[in-house]
Amino acid sequence: MTARAIMIQGTGSNVGKSMLVAGLARAFADRGLRVRPFKPQNMSNNAAVTEDGGEIGRAQALQARAARVHPRIDMNPVLLKPETDTGAQVILQGQRYATLSARDYAREKPRLMGAILESFARLAAEADLVVIEGAGSPAEINLRAGDLANMGFAEAADIPVILVGDIDRGGVIAQIVGTQAVLSDGDAARIKGFAVNRFRGDPSLFDAGMDEIAKRTGWPALGLVPWFDDAWRLPAEDVMDLASGPAAGAFKIAVPRLNRIANFDDLDPLSAEPGVTLRIVEAGQPLPGDADLVLIPGTKATIADLDHLRAQGWNIDIAAHVRRGGHVMGLCGGYQMLGKWISDPQGIEGRVGRWPGLGLLDVETVMQPAKQVRNSAALHRDSGLAVSGYEIHLGDTRGADCGRAFLRLSDGRNEGAASPNGRVRGCYIHGLYASDAFRAADLARMGGASGVDYEGGVEATLDKLAAHVSRHLDLDRIWELAGPVR
Repeated sequence: MTARAIMIQGTGSNVGKSMLVAGLARAFADRGLRVRPFKPQNMSNNAAVTEDGGEIGRAQALQARAARVHPRIDMNPVLLKPETDTGAQVILQGQRYATLSARDYAREKPRLMGAILESFARLAAEADLVVIEGAGSPAEINLRAGDLANMGFAEAADIPVILVGDIDRGGVIAQIVGTQAVLSDGDAARIKGFAVNRFRGDPSLFDAGMDEIAKRTGWPALGLVPWFDDAWRLPAEDVMDLASGPAAGAFKIAVPRLNRIANFDDLDPLSAEPGVTLRIVEAGQPLPGDADLVLIPGTKATIADLDHLRAQGWNIDIAAHVRRGGHVMGLCGGYQMLGKWISDPQGIEGRVGRWPGLGLLDVETVMQPAKQVRNSAALHRDSGLAVSGYEIHLGDTRGADCGRAFLRLSDGRNEGAASPNGRVRGCYIHGLYASDAFRAADLARMGGASGVDYEGGVEATLDKLAAHVSRHLDLDRIWELAGPVR
């Protein structure tokens, strides 16, 4: 059977495209189709490591899971990881390509489009249906020339589009009708239908609104999707979404919100625990004095975010927390910050120099150009429990406290470091807390408790999401609208 493809574009960022693609992937997979998710270009510091040894956006990894296949680099051939306000590291087909300014990136777009189409063709060759996610909005017509993420890709690959608006943010009629108004005739003709997402209340109250959009655009309505209450149970696409889970647990975790926070899916299993309250602390706010654990997450810019942490006074709060007997965990960049020194002799993060860390672990990190990207398996040395996760980092960390490493990798190397009393720890492995047994043991060690089957909960939520999408979107019509891959 020739593969078909459909592209989900949005009227703006964060209208729920990623979740709808995940729901469609699971729903069509449940119909017996070979489904593959695809996002030509993503911008996110929340990355996943694929089995073929590369990086893709974590949203695409979740969509692959929804489709019941392993994530691959071809599912997100261009990943932009912001390092500064004006530049980003470009990951091309899973591997670090360059760090480019916006202007330099624009010059690279023709080469990148070739790689995007190559990855798309490989996926389509093994699929019955490719569900494609756009980025941002096609209404950003100032970015149309050289576009890789929305209509530029849809035109290059000749893919039909469904436009999704978000009623929860208000003005959804203007969102959809206004998008058509600013598009070129050719791009507008590529849109074959629309859907409205995140509705709350009685859907019959918006019947007239759906009719008005259809009348003004000429596009058929494909569904009005109510708010999905269990969205918080899935790995978060945006760090701000972490606050959407219930917060009632007695064990309190404080997470300083770093400017370039990365791979914050580490927090999802902890946020899902009914006995845990996980609080993201924004800039300008102190870390709460009653926290049981301060968790310093990963970052795309360790040195810059260490400066940011100090500018908020969080270093003082963390030191006071340790004096009170509290626990601290640093993951990846957060681990690097906990040491005595961070050296960058080649200016990999932008500046050559040596900076004092928080001094809570007797280790030093030296930034190095070789990037470590791999899936990892380890044993927790105290309990013997098996854990798995992934590494994405620059830098090598060594020192006396590495002699108290709390993990042993499958190749026999020790990983991580701990203070003499074990209250301050850090490591490079992301995903530790997705292991139910390790999470339960670690929380118990700090005075907390676990009561969640996290991975089972993600699977159950994907099933519920598929049922939700199937109930409120016209899947038969979407399949008919999907175009053959040429």
